[in-house]
Amino acid sequence: MAAEGTTPDCDRLTFGSITLTSPRKVLYPGIGLTKRDLAQYDARIAAAMLPYVARRPISLVRCPDGLGGPRFFQRHAMKSMSRAIKEIRVPGGENDRPYLYIEDDDGLFALTQISTLEIHDWGVSNGQLESPDRLVFDLDPDETLAFDVLRTAARQVRDLLADLGLTSFLKATGGKGLHVVAPLVPEVGWPEVKAFARGIADALVADAPELYTANPLKRTRTGKIFIDYLRNARGSSAICNYSPRARPGAPVATPLRWAEVAKLKSGAPYSVKTLPARLSRLKTDPWEGFFGTRQSITSRAKKVLGIV
Repeated sequence: MAAEGTTPDCDRLTFGSITLTSPRKVLYPGIGLTKRDLAQYDARIAAAMLPYVARRPISLVRCPDGLGGPRFFQRHAMKSMSRAIKEIRVPGGENDRPYLYIEDDDGLFALTQISTLEIHDWGVSNGQLESPDRLVFDLDPDETLAFDVLRTAARQVRDLLADLGLTSFLKATGGKGLHVVAPLVPEVGWPEVKAFARGIADALVADAPELYTANPLKRTRTGKIFIDYLRNARGSSAICNYSPRARPGAPVATPLRWAEVAKLKSGAPYSVKTLPARLSRLKTDPWEGFFGTRQSITSRAKKVLGIV
């Protein structure tokens, strides 16, 4: 855990090289979780989280007055940000302003200092901004669906990807849904990756139209699971592994082993308060092999999906 220093009046704390102001500010009123508590969480999970988020463009959900106050979705720097929050220019972005990324523990602490309650990363690394290195399928269920339906759906997505030659990994989002993520060798561009993801979503809908929809309109989702393939579009993002969520109880996006899906009861099985204990019990990363998985979108896979 990073060293933590205090001043006599406890109005400031030091985590790494970052000074945390107003550490007693309550960010999650329902459970009394403070800015200091969140920085301590950062210290405990940094080693597990950073391989998945460091040196990748990120988008933030900030709640300066804590959960229940105004929230902001932020992609660009502001004057008061620490230098531990880095900037990168993305050609062809929404404007000419640089985007954000972090490199280390100090980056996590700096994000907490500005009351960041969610970190979303893009599907690329800084070194290859036009070549995605993952496919993400966000399974977003209608609230009327039983969770066992979502468990079955996650397995179906996994099996379809396996039939197409792709190994995938499971994430509980910290919300109501699940993510199925397939790493990719970063060799093709956004349009091809998005088209492939759309092809998979369409195949699922064609096979079970009573269960799935690929239409983002709310009115089409009643009683169904929305297969959100749009996470694979240029500039889109997905919740990072181990990021808190801006939701009551401070749930956390948690990578899981596929074997864990059988007993999973919700998309938010762990929180800021309970996730560190899970990590201390684990002997290996639940996504062991993720970074060593070398796989691509093949001509055969595209042919199976009818993609020209």
